[in-house]
Amino acid sequence: MAHTKAKGATKLGRDSQSKRLGVKIYGGQMADAGNIIIRQRGTSYAPGLNTVLGKDHTIQAKVTGIVRFSRKTKVKFTGRPEVIRVVSVEPVTEQ
Repeated sequence: MAHTKAKGATKLGRDSQSKRLGVKIYGGQMADAGNIIIRQRGTSYAPGLNTVLGKDHTIQAKVTGIVRFSRKTKVKFTGRPEVIRVVSVEPVTEQ
């Protein structure tokens, strides 16, 4: 006897849903306090001034302001320098 029906459903075609990772607010754009700037796996981008790193490595704005991206040299524990990308938020001064 056959164990599957003739022309039965395929066993392929399963895939996980996309996680919608990446940069959500780019450099020079306004971010309100609490807005997600980057969703990432691991720390491809490091949090800078006025940002906070969530437990899933999401970077959020702490204050309302303009998002800035920069590069910074960090010395690893082996003594080797490494260039990291840093995200920060410059607060907007109300006039």
